[in-house]
Amino acid sequence: MSEHNHQDEQRRQLLTWLAASPLFALAGNQSVMADEAKELTRNFTKRPDPMVWAPNTPLDLIASPKDAINVFDFEPVAFTKVPPAHFAYMASGIDDEVTLRANRSSFLKYQLRPRRLRDVSQIDTSVTLFGSRWKSPIIIAPTGGNKAYDPEGEIAVARAARAGGFLNVLSNAGGSTIEEVIAARQGEVWFQLYATSSPEVAKQVIRRVEKAGAPVLEITVDRNGGRNQETFARLKKLDPRNCAGCHIHGFGSAQERPNYDGIDMTGVKLSSNNMTWDFIKQVRDTTKMKIIIKGILTEEDAKLCLKYGVDGIHVSNHGGRSEDGGRGSIECLPEVARVAKGKVPILFDSGIRRGSDVFKAMALGANAVCVGRPYLWGLGAFGQPGVERVMEILQTEFKSTMQQMGAANIAAIQESMIYKG
Repeated sequence: MSEHNHQDEQRRQLLTWLAASPLFALAGNQSVMADEAKELTRNFTKRPDPMVWAPNTPLDLIASPKDAINVFDFEPVAFTKVPPAHFAYMASGIDDEVTLRANRSSFLKYQLRPRRLRDVSQIDTSVTLFGSRWKSPIIIAPTGGNKAYDPEGEIAVARAARAGGFLNVLSNAGGSTIEEVIAARQGEVWFQLYATSSPEVAKQVIRRVEKAGAPVLEITVDRNGGRNQETFARLKKLDPRNCAGCHIHGFGSAQERPNYDGIDMTGVKLSSNNMTWDFIKQVRDTTKMKIIIKGILTEEDAKLCLKYGVDGIHVSNHGGRSEDGGRGSIECLPEVARVAKGKVPILFDSGIRRGSDVFKAMALGANAVCVGRPYLWGLGAFGQPGVERVMEILQTEFKSTMQQMGAANIAAIQESMIYKG
């Protein structure tokens, strides 16, 4: 059969199916049904406007970091290289993953309002956080178990941060020690803490981190219960390896987290669901490090942060990995900013994929923006060079957005440049 005749046959089959469909059951006669079917088939063949000339499909795999056009180019490559269980752990949200998706879709609720005829020939993206000046407000977020994506793990990430001049935050769940990461970064590194069920264990970790030279401590407060990571549960079934071969003490155990080395963990649960605001007071008495609370989503808790004298607030829903409540993290930022903007630095994460996302978060009140999954895609795809390229792309896009918006520096980014539709 010729191609032309094959297409005619396909059309006839489609019209036959449409004519028999309940969709046209009320049409009254065969001629009306045929007319309706023809109209619907015309809609099926209508060309999109604008046409998609360069489709980005999962099969279009880049061969090197320099080939990447955007950060999404790294994800399918990482999927082919990272073991299924490891990739699934990083990619998953919880339950129906409503919040995971909302972290991206919610950015579409905020549109840009550019200002014209401003001199943006020179762009300054630098910010100052707790006395340290950084070339960019884009921060490498704390993520656990980076060696699941590349053998060098957190060390590769730290070296990428050094190469690009970015601040990075080491996770308490990382596979490298704070001392190792500071040595690799050759500069300032912040530390994120999961407090555990024991305040004394937390204090021992804090003393170690402060002695190592970390100036800022982020305390995560949004991981209080179990989580049903359905994507993780389903994809790990595709992983032929025996998990006990690597996780000999159990997945996510303290023994896999070297920043607990030398600490008696007998009877200690890694969950910190017994933590209260009194613990924050205890930490304040334990360390001279600046304290940021990570996981704040409401105006009420932002007020309590200020009441208890914390030095910064991190607006985050853990990338959709804590509760499946439905609000995107960007939707929570304005109410926190109403309380805390200008009083303490506000950090933001969850859903950042574009430089324009960074701009929107900054306009809505963030002083800096943390990136998680995209740099893990880069790490899993190409190691350190992948992380470097991901951060380079985001910085380039952010700078371009600033120019287009008429903001020559960070101070020029205003809330009036955002419209919520």
